[in-house]
Amino acid sequence: MEQKKIDRINELARKQKSEGLTEQELAEQKILRREYIDSFKSSLISQLNNIYIIDEKGNKAKLVQ
Repeated sequence: MEQKKIDRINELARKQKSEGLTEQELAEQKILRREYIDSFKSSLISQLNNIYIIDEKGNKAKLVQ
């Protein structure tokens, strides 16, 4: 996810705490948060797919199957 979008998420969160958000801003915040979560999950799954466990016999198995 682009840093610009993360900055916008943070900007909206600060504004929500201080003065509240309009309906349009709430919708934008919801979309940006979903995009951030999806990006995070995708990255985590990718990392987990590249982790292997090696047992005491030297057998290699994927962590996530």
